[in-house]
Amino acid sequence: MTSTSPKPILMFDSGIGGLTVLREARVLMPERHFTYVADDAGFPYGGWEEPALKAHIVDLFARLLHEHDPEICVIACNTAFTLVGADLRASFPHMQFVGTVPAIKPAAERTRSGHVSVLATPGTVKRAYTRDLIQSFATQCDVRLVGSENLARMAEAYIRGETLSDEAVRAEIIPCFVDEMGRKTDIVVLACTHYPFMANLFRKLAPWPVDWLDPAEAIARQARRLVPPLETLAPGEDIAIFTSGNPDFSTRRLMQGFGLRVV
Repeated sequence: MTSTSPKPILMFDSGIGGLTVLREARVLMPERHFTYVADDAGFPYGGWEEPALKAHIVDLFARLLHEHDPEICVIACNTAFTLVGADLRASFPHMQFVGTVPAIKPAAERTRSGHVSVLATPGTVKRAYTRDLIQSFATQCDVRLVGSENLARMAEAYIRGETLSDEAVRAEIIPCFVDEMGRKTDIVVLACTHYPFMANLFRKLAPWPVDWLDPAEAIARQARRLVPPLETLAPGEDIAIFTSGNPDFSTRRLMQGFGLRVV
């Protein structure tokens, strides 16, 4: 890449859930190219101790920034950004990072019943960052935090075309639904970028209709604000990088379907 060539936008997730954000970013930035990084060698992040995961992600970004020199980095992963976002900004002050955090503020603004649930990974649920969002924006609401041990893995399988049992999926989402004296949960925040791929399945299995809040568009809008528009299409292609170096056939096929060349 020459010094005058437009730089790619780096999109990072623990797996392939960040494709939900990539999809929205492409709509808003059609003239840009993207480098999608899936840390499948580290997936799922829920099994890591926090200090080790912080060090792992910071070390990984040191390599990624050196090798790809992106315009900005989009951390399309709630678990990663709520843990290590501040460390990334401190370690790489020359780089702009767009983060992903649970959409608690817009949920609090939209709810009519006052009952909001946040469906996330256990790591996101236990993070002080998430509690601070509730304290800052949703003290007038009853916010239920639901940490699913299994749903990110299930979403990865679902995205690849594997069949899931309705009962297994329902068991993961049913704790989100609260009915207290006729006041029911009316918004569920999808606080993992994997989950929007399953939104239609969630709607089918939900005990009553709710608004499933997907933050992908808001993340893409923030990235667009930070990236100068180009008058012409940037040269190059969109690529996908897997930290394992060895994604399976169904994953490669999925990436090709998203217009990404696996390198």
